[in-house]
Amino acid sequence: MENKAESLMGHGSFWLPRSASTVSDNTDLLYNVIMWGSTLLFIAIIAVGIYFVIKYRRTSANMKAEKHVIHNTTLELSWTIIPLILVMIIFVWGYKDYLKLSIPPADSMVINVTGKKWFWQFNYPKEGKNMLNEVVVPQGRPVKLVMTSEDVIHSFYVPNFRVKKDVVPNRYSIVWFEAKDTGVFQVFCTEYCGDGHSGMMATLRVLSQSDYDKWLVESELSEDIPLDQLGKKLFETKACVTCHSVDGSAKVGPTWKGLFGHHVDLANGQSVEADENYLRESMVAPNAKVVKGFAPVMPTYAGLLKDKEIAALIEYIKTLK
Repeated sequence: MENKAESLMGHGSFWLPRSASTVSDNTDLLYNVIMWGSTLLFIAIIAVGIYFVIKYRRTSANMKAEKHVIHNTTLELSWTIIPLILVMIIFVWGYKDYLKLSIPPADSMVINVTGKKWFWQFNYPKEGKNMLNEVVVPQGRPVKLVMTSEDVIHSFYVPNFRVKKDVVPNRYSIVWFEAKDTGVFQVFCTEYCGDGHSGMMATLRVLSQSDYDKWLVESELSEDIPLDQLGKKLFETKACVTCHSVDGSAKVGPTWKGLFGHHVDLANGQSVEADENYLRESMVAPNAKVVKGFAPVMPTYAGLLKDKEIAALIEYIKTLK
């Protein structure tokens, strides 16, 4: 099944990516009214200004004009009341849309979201599923995201749905949406959160209700794919790529190239062989043995990775000679 998010530039208008939720059309309409209304007003004011400059430019014929208009009640009331009415219309319109975005429907499906440096964790409390950097939802059903952070401030943003909300430590923030189209859409973190910020992305996959029901009962991992190939896939989907390289280059964490079977110098001055036990411990208890020259910033994947997933990642690391 296709997991690549659609291009934000290849769909939609010149100004905005494709609208794909029930609230995004209202948001776009208000945006267009404000933008084009402001543009027309700007052009009209410039045009009137140019007209007055030309019409009332100083010449020898009018230099001795004695009449000066210093007050006009009708004009002053007009340029005060008309803008006030326009601003109040925009305010009421925007406030109604804000309420619609802020209050999820009572029958919303609930997904818990946790932001960590540098990945997104999605937990389905009712369905008992736990996913990293991918969230799957049914089409035409409101979804309520209850979000928090385990470290710093993040921000959950889905451009196609026009929803964005800060994810703050020690508190919950809520956002909701209802997808009107099936497809795969990009999720960004839009609050700078450290070295791996630019790679803190996820995909939001929208399925028809029938396909979503099938997805719920399907095995999350295929039994046919070899472990090393599965590990290669998990390297991308489980956010390992954000901090580790496979080509020898340095990133936030040590490279995986040539790691297995070699000795690793630790921050406490000791050395350890990078065998299966070391690699497993590094995933579930990363601060137990911190590599020299790197900060202890890796979060634990205990409870986030199944035993088969851990084994698959280890087998993939073994192939990186």
